[in-house]
Amino acid sequence: MSLTRRDFAGRIAVTGAGIALAGSVGALASAPNALASTETESVGEDAEDPSDRHGVGYGPLVPDPDGILALPAGFTYRVLTHGGRTKLESGEPTPSHHDGTAAFDGPRGTTLLVNNHELGGPRSRWEHPVPLAEGLVYDPAAAGGCTVVELRPGGHVAEWVGIAGTSTNCAGGTTPWGTWLTCEETEDRAGSNGMTEDHGYVFEVDPADRRANRGPKPLKALGRYAHEAVVVDPRRGHLYLTEDASNPNGLLYRWTPPEGFRHGRGRLRGLPDDAGRLQAFKCFDSGGRFVDDLSRATRIGTVYGVDWIDVPDRDARTTSVRKQFTGGQVTRARKLEGMWWGDGGAYVVSSFARAESPGAAHDGQVWFYDPRRRTLTLKILLGVDLDPARDGALDGPDNITVSPYGGLVVAEDGDGVQHLFGATDSGRTYPIARNELNIGTEEEPKYSEFAGVTFSPDGRTLFACIQKPGVLLAITGPWKRQRR
Repeated sequence: MSLTRRDFAGRIAVTGAGIALAGSVGALASAPNALASTETESVGEDAEDPSDRHGVGYGPLVPDPDGILALPAGFTYRVLTHGGRTKLESGEPTPSHHDGTAAFDGPRGTTLLVNNHELGGPRSRWEHPVPLAEGLVYDPAAAGGCTVVELRPGGHVAEWVGIAGTSTNCAGGTTPWGTWLTCEETEDRAGSNGMTEDHGYVFEVDPADRRANRGPKPLKALGRYAHEAVVVDPRRGHLYLTEDASNPNGLLYRWTPPEGFRHGRGRLRGLPDDAGRLQAFKCFDSGGRFVDDLSRATRIGTVYGVDWIDVPDRDARTTSVRKQFTGGQVTRARKLEGMWWGDGGAYVVSSFARAESPGAAHDGQVWFYDPRRRTLTLKILLGVDLDPARDGALDGPDNITVSPYGGLVVAEDGDGVQHLFGATDSGRTYPIARNELNIGTEEEPKYSEFAGVTFSPDGRTLFACIQKPGVLLAITGPWKRQRR
């Protein structure tokens, strides 16, 4: 059922278009018509820290003498795994290029983490691919996959392969039944780029049951495209999925399960390849006008109505899914990235927009999709960062998580300095960490993106990854409820 103009107008009246979250004012200053909290100000290096003035965040970041992670005073980190340095249970080195991550309660007080490794193309390209563990391989030519990390109460860390032979495992998403959906951000077919199987699928990984992961099977009902992330609506059973692609820009998808289907461990694997309905989103404004791209939104609080349009060929046998639609059929966005389910809906990231997008350039948007009202609301808007080498400005949001202490925690994948930062419910941002692991040179430093940001089930530990060379970190400290 499509959403009528009258229905949408009524839902805007109920929802309101006020600010819920805003990016840092330093970044927002260059965003066309962007709004920001009036309680936050840009400050110079010698000025008073704004988080101290207003009680938001944890204060300034303290440089790390070990050159890995700057944190606020009172916080500490621990390296759990490091690509090429730490070892799996098998004795093989930890794979590199850590990305999307999730945390689960394990048996006997353990915490289980599933960690993506974003390794694309043939295995020969990488020094530390995911090992081809017996029974866990989809395509023996592919380098990517997931590892499962077990953190025991005494501090001991164990790691083993959860799935291997997949490609470009970027983000993914947790399920209400305690598994991880890992997403392949590629469209490689068998016979191209060294692959022996088709890629561009979602796979399910069970962190608690190694036997359940044997004989990996792609969840073809969810489509074949450059998957980024996925969330599950625990009430309605829908899955929402992002596509990180360009030429043309990618799409936001919704998968509706077949009638009578009940979710649970391993049940998605048993579905036919064409089960349910895969649809792409189509947005329109309060005047009923079609919105061709999310870059058209230039004000925080912008609300769009959403319809869902059937995907003609979800397996993209001859044409990429996003190219199967004509200009006025669907809405697009550049670099649709991380997602997280919280507050009764899905938070969705668009990392940036430039000349490839028809609207205004930006360095990051975070949207909230309300499935009950079928509305999409702009929560964070970051203007173009004109000086990415300067510490303090924010750009390129990627992986996100909802914080148990209020608001969001966002991982940066921008240019220059890379941060983990928080955003409160009323629109203020604050730093949590800065990547100090220089993978460039002293003359030309380079810092990899953050990824895989997620809290432990008890909320005491924030896990995050530095993608290159691949470091999984556990951050602890005096977490506190953030003021609005």
